[in-house]
Amino acid sequence: MPQRASDTNPFSTFAEAAHAVLEHLQASFGFDLWMVTRTEGEDWIVLQAVDQGYGVKEGSVFRWTDSFCSRMVLGQGPRIAPRSNDVPAYREAPLGDQLPIGAYVGVPLHFPDGRLFGTLCAFHPEPRPEEVAERLPEVELFARLLSGLLQSEISSSHFDRRAERAQLEELTDELTGLFNRRGWDQLIEAEEARCRRYGHPASLFSFDVNDLQLGTDSHEHAKGDELLKRVAKTIKGIVRGIDVVARLGDDEFGLLAIECDALGSKVLLARLEKALADADLAVSIGVATSRTDRSFASSWERAEQARCSNGRQHQACDAAADPTAVATATV
Repeated sequence: MPQRASDTNPFSTFAEAAHAVLEHLQASFGFDLWMVTRTEGEDWIVLQAVDQGYGVKEGSVFRWTDSFCSRMVLGQGPRIAPRSNDVPAYREAPLGDQLPIGAYVGVPLHFPDGRLFGTLCAFHPEPRPEEVAERLPEVELFARLLSGLLQSEISSSHFDRRAERAQLEELTDELTGLFNRRGWDQLIEAEEARCRRYGHPASLFSFDVNDLQLGTDSHEHAKGDELLKRVAKTIKGIVRGIDVVARLGDDEFGLLAIECDALGSKVLLARLEKALADADLAVSIGVATSRTDRSFASSWERAEQARCSNGRQHQACDAAADPTAVATATV
């Protein structure tokens, strides 16, 4: 029987390849849940999942230190445990209180420099035959192949971003030279898809220029324009080239800090506050760090809520209840 061309065509994306690997391993091993995951700070993020009963979905987030995989990476348990309850480190893992786990498979996914990216792993609610441990080399081979493809695709993201910026050069604000609302929306959409694909963090900053006067008086209008240009230049001077800065309204600016987690957002916030204060610019800022289990739109809403207007403290902000939202008074 002749082979079809589709049988040997290369996968076009890491996500497509990962899903095919997971489907193959599930059919071959018989475990109910196979996943490709990303570890990012305290989060253990499900990037791809093939599930036959656990109810775990792509984008689900667990606590990394609660997982079997965190213990496997530390060498506290084997990469394949046909009877996971026989391994003390796995038996004591809090994830076992959330999911019924009788057998476990886990192999690290690494960047070429040795840093941990995440894991290729599987769970089954009942113990499996001991012979399944003999198939570890097969799982490790798939993990190495996926790690190589992943790194190649992530490396190309830099060029993808440059191409996206070049295509949107005309979508800029005439006064400040920053992206305008349409440019912002399109770049946000592209980066959100990237974050969901690879589990990257991102932080959204909302800026409001206080006491801006853009009246009909030509002198006051010119002063307002000059103020906006100074704000744009100050923000742009602090952020990296891969970050996205846009003017979204008369006195509103937005910043998408790419691959910037909650801790990084606090460091960046402090630098922005200092630079704006040094430039004698009164600007209110709100920050929210995204997660794969919530949309950029909801993160942006939280950043806007966290932003303090007109120098008031954040009595209406939700930052105290949300550790990924940060509010600041006027600088």
